[in-house]
Amino acid sequence: MSETESSISRLTVDLGAVQRNYRRVAAELGPGIECAAVVKADAYGLGATRVAPALARVGARSFFVAQVEEGIELRPLLPDVQIFVLNGLQPGLESSCEQHRLTPVLNSLGEVELWTAHSRKRSQPLPAAVHLDTGMNRLGLPTSEVTRLIAEPERLRGLSPLLLLSHLACADQCEHEGNSRQLRLFQNWRGQLPAMPASFANSSGVFLSVDYHFDMVRPGASLYGVNPVPNHLNPMVQTLLLEAKILQVRDVDRGTTVGYGATHRINDAGVRLATAAIGYAEGYPRSASGRGLAFLGDQRVNVVGRVSMDLITLDVTGIPADKARPGAWIELIGPHLDVDVVAERAGTIGYEILTSLGGRHRRRYLEPS
Repeated sequence: MSETESSISRLTVDLGAVQRNYRRVAAELGPGIECAAVVKADAYGLGATRVAPALARVGARSFFVAQVEEGIELRPLLPDVQIFVLNGLQPGLESSCEQHRLTPVLNSLGEVELWTAHSRKRSQPLPAAVHLDTGMNRLGLPTSEVTRLIAEPERLRGLSPLLLLSHLACADQCEHEGNSRQLRLFQNWRGQLPAMPASFANSSGVFLSVDYHFDMVRPGASLYGVNPVPNHLNPMVQTLLLEAKILQVRDVDRGTTVGYGATHRINDAGVRLATAAIGYAEGYPRSASGRGLAFLGDQRVNVVGRVSMDLITLDVTGIPADKARPGAWIELIGPHLDVDVVAERAGTIGYEILTSLGGRHRRRYLEPS
């Protein structure tokens, strides 16, 4: 039996669409401003080893991952690019970063000390980025440590600082006062620290204004089709198609129930249900139970009952039998249902939907034409 015949769910990733999204973000930037690419979490679930080289082919020269292991995986595929590690420098990983030419994003004075000590041992300046926390209270030097660094800039001696960065907390809310507050603080601190390139804007931050662009922007989710400007027309194109195969179709009686917990009751006669081979083990959210949508060809169908581990049930009443049949493919994310719609129906965000897509799907990559 061929792989195609045996697969019951499949994920198609359009690498050309990812490239078009990168170019779309880059088009927002002025001359000399670099457009990096965030490929952490396996390129938001799409597959970093395929996505990152595709982005490099259209000009991306700086990449951001979350963990050292992610950078190590990418380095053989991207020998000539800069790879930044957002989660910082963990004790004991100094040699790994140096060996694989990974640039740690230093998130505390303790990490600055670790990397400068390693630099002194090597008797050469090592590249680094310095992260200032301007309002996330997550990672980055807090105000007290920034103040110390401003007073003692020699703490960076021995390093080759490539980038000063911070991260916006509310960029997807363009009118939020926190955006301008963070911007002012970042500008103030930058003016008091040794001169180095700066980066502030994430996907949504790119579309706030040119004031947020500095020397480099760091789009992530927008590259993969998530709308960076909620409540406005999405300037990005969709990058993937998620499908599942119908396993069984049945007529059901009035008064019966569907799925775990009997949460959906059949109140009408003549109802037909289709069971499809996808569930939360494949990354289809359980929170879409009774709320999710799918398409069978051009016809919309509703998810009924609870999403289970490997299966969902769809109401296909009124769909012709030659369309709603075992072996037919249903669309869960794609041209009829973009990832933000799927996320909204599930009460979450597109980021979570993308990064939850597991390894059980048969994957196919469409190369740019």
